[in-house]
Amino acid sequence: MPRVPGSVPAHSAAIYEAFVADIETSGREHLLSTTAARRFLVRWPDISTWADEPLTQRLGGDGHARPFVLFLMLHGHLRPGYDFLVRRKLPSIWREAARSPLGADLDRFLAGAAELGFTHRTRLAIGSQVVARLLIQTGKSLDQLTDGDFDDLVEACRQRERDEGVGWRHYSKAILCARTIFYHLGILSEAPSNPAIRFRQSFERRMADVPARLRPSFVAYLERLIATQTRGTVTSTATRLAHFGRHLHAVDPTLASIAMLDRRRHIETYLSAVAEARSSRNGGPISASERRGRVLAVNTLLNNITEWGWTEAPPRRLIFRSDIPRLPRPLPRYLPPDADRRLAQALEQSDNVLTSSALLLQRACGLRIGELVDLELDCVHDVPGQGSWLKVPLGKLDTERMVPLDDETVKLVDRIAAHRSPIRPLLHPRSGRMVEFLLTHHGRRVSMKGLRQELTRAADVAGVAHATPHQLRHTYATALVNAGVSLQSLMALLGHSSAEMSLRYGRLFDDTVRTEYERALVLAKEQLGAVMPASVPVQLHTDWKEAPAIKARLAGGYCVRSEAQGACAYANICEHCPNFRSDASHLAVLAAQRIDAEALAADAERRGWVTEADRHRRLVERLDILMARTAG
Repeated sequence: MPRVPGSVPAHSAAIYEAFVADIETSGREHLLSTTAARRFLVRWPDISTWADEPLTQRLGGDGHARPFVLFLMLHGHLRPGYDFLVRRKLPSIWREAARSPLGADLDRFLAGAAELGFTHRTRLAIGSQVVARLLIQTGKSLDQLTDGDFDDLVEACRQRERDEGVGWRHYSKAILCARTIFYHLGILSEAPSNPAIRFRQSFERRMADVPARLRPSFVAYLERLIATQTRGTVTSTATRLAHFGRHLHAVDPTLASIAMLDRRRHIETYLSAVAEARSSRNGGPISASERRGRVLAVNTLLNNITEWGWTEAPPRRLIFRSDIPRLPRPLPRYLPPDADRRLAQALEQSDNVLTSSALLLQRACGLRIGELVDLELDCVHDVPGQGSWLKVPLGKLDTERMVPLDDETVKLVDRIAAHRSPIRPLLHPRSGRMVEFLLTHHGRRVSMKGLRQELTRAADVAGVAHATPHQLRHTYATALVNAGVSLQSLMALLGHSSAEMSLRYGRLFDDTVRTEYERALVLAKEQLGAVMPASVPVQLHTDWKEAPAIKARLAGGYCVRSEAQGACAYANICEHCPNFRSDASHLAVLAAQRIDAEALAADAERRGWVTEADRHRRLVERLDILMARTAG
């Protein structure tokens, strides 16, 4: 066979000369690399046979030949195999790719990633880790790549994990991002998330501890639920029925049918077992809601198969209302006004504009976190004569609602829209239709986890010990109750389906109860003396207006009470009395009292004493009236 200078096979001479010209164009030293390239071509005159060598040979070999191998890959002369590509780092790929046929496709990918808001460093990482390797190994153009090509790369990563125990988390994240960018570019027809209901384990496997003769009935029941229940509901039901199945296996492993369940032997022993159950996570007792859920899951199973006419249905009722554990009824955990203000300020100053603005929107509208992430891009509706309204999508109770918006909240939505990443419509997991979501970042929907992390960060900055997204909803509802919103309006704003749900907030601050309490307290004091024990006197080390106590300015001095004593029913009673009179000689005294009342209102507000702050503001309003009347 004829040879060109340097013993390079004649049919490879053009490739060799192109490599030499490329190195000279780059301005790099090339003697060792060109020598290694000649040796490579002599050993593998058919370049493709290099990919058939053992992996250790491909990864090892002459280190000086690596620039030539990269040149061959980028110029379409060599497909080295995914096993090689997921193990070999390509540090100079961006420098070399710009002069290769892959350059245009990689530039297009980087531009799409930039449109979705990925940083320059992240764009380069995804491009080199995933896209360049796909283009090299498949020999396709960017538009020709498919989901199957991504799957081949994923399988190579998994095989490496099996062979070497090396995790591929960085690859999995990069592949997910790359798929998202491909969807944005219109190359893939489906977004990377699959909305179909999938379960980590089959129902047959999850029911492995159920007595063998009962297992088909349990599995058939769960498969029936898929048609009408959400994935989360079916999953939790399967978990709870598995607990029941293990109990049945322990007390009666030969039980032949659900129809043979016995109240005393099977149900009452299970109720006792649930009451004593321990958490697998921390070893403590399971929560009241979990105890209730386990009993309800069995009760629903028995009721449903009876209604459906299954032959496995028991002949008589086995679980009664009194068997179902009652839940405690805690008051909603709202944020005190001062904590609410500090948290809002921390969110406003956050660098994570998208997620912080979303949380401020949740606080301003009382949304559930699931409703927040499901908001659509066109969620704001302007109604002539009625202002702007937020359309809250189907949520926990499968109902939509409209919430009125003020100008400040509309600006929040505009800020979110300005910082979201543009992306093609995504498949809605609930309705199955294509939707443009409001909260999107890097081409994907903002996750609940991301929102919770941002709230935790802001709470730390604000000095709030603990904050959850649902507390923002509680705080919104509590503020409405304090402002005197009617029960019917509160139900509409919160999306409650029953008055009982909204009445939980009414139990927090009931003006009628407070008024009756104060009236009774005054009468009791008149008849029996003070009903509240005197507390330890407040020690004043600063100005009395700065003391951490309940304070009131009086005509000849001031009153300071400890927080435990509560507000005084007699404070400033004279100023509010219709018989109170004043004249011009007292204007200076009234003005000084007004200044102190303003300061005391601000002090009470900082401490989160809402009622005390309102008392001082009412005094300010009354003093304004008295001063205006006196001056006139």
